[in-house]
Amino acid sequence: MNEKYDFDTAPDETGNIVYVRPVEVADLPADLREQVPGVTRLYAVHGPDGERLALVRDRALAFSLARQNELAPVSVH
Repeated sequence: MNEKYDFDTAPDETGNIVYVRPVEVADLPADLREQVPGVTRLYAVHGPDGERLALVRDRALAFSLARQNELAPVSVH
């Protein structure tokens, strides 16, 4: 996906940061694993306090989701 991002209107870096990290489906609770058959990895979006805000299928979608909600995503390994 080739999408322009307007850096002049970027969210405030101090209060809107979220963290994107890969999550192995095997490490999720059984009820969540049942919802994604055949998938081995998802990407989680976490708030600064560590609260999981979302689980999505790929990294690009996680970043896009964060930006659409006026959040500044940062990758965590």
